[in-house]
Amino acid sequence: MKKMNGVLPWVIMTVFLVLLQIDCFAAQGTPMDLTKALKIGSGKTVVIEFTDPDCPFCRKGAAYFLKRQDVTRYIFLNPLPMHPQAKDKARYILSAADPAKAYEEAMTGMLDGKQLTGITDAGTKLLEEHLAIAREAGMNSTPAYIICGRIFHGLDQKKIDMMLGK
Repeated sequence: MKKMNGVLPWVIMTVFLVLLQIDCFAAQGTPMDLTKALKIGSGKTVVIEFTDPDCPFCRKGAAYFLKRQDVTRYIFLNPLPMHPQAKDKARYILSAADPAKAYEEAMTGMLDGKQLTGITDAGTKLLEEHLAIAREAGMNSTPAYIICGRIFHGLDQKKIDMMLGK
């Protein structure tokens, strides 16, 4: 039995990770309209993200996911009232010719304190759609992630790593 002590936990963890991956592939479908989201990446695992451009934990999450090539992120902007400039940043991102680049600029602080120009009616309308999707999904805090059908509120990197198989 002593030989099994080291093997058994490894076998259990391996089976768990395999089942998790199977569950993850099955959970990829979602009733949310992902065509409205900002899409970044082309990895095999889908991460749905609800974020605020001025939330410090959201920014840490953005930096974390920027390093992961194994995910496709569908990002819904959900600026919170406690961040007074976040709504304009979200409109700016969604109005930009290259929203992924504008998102990265916002999440790295490059837009902080700057006058934002180029906000369009289409970007404003899309933000309203993002906010409606967040409300319908019950997302009232940021960051929030849906990974393999599971919801994570806050940036719990250990749990996210476990779900993504780091």
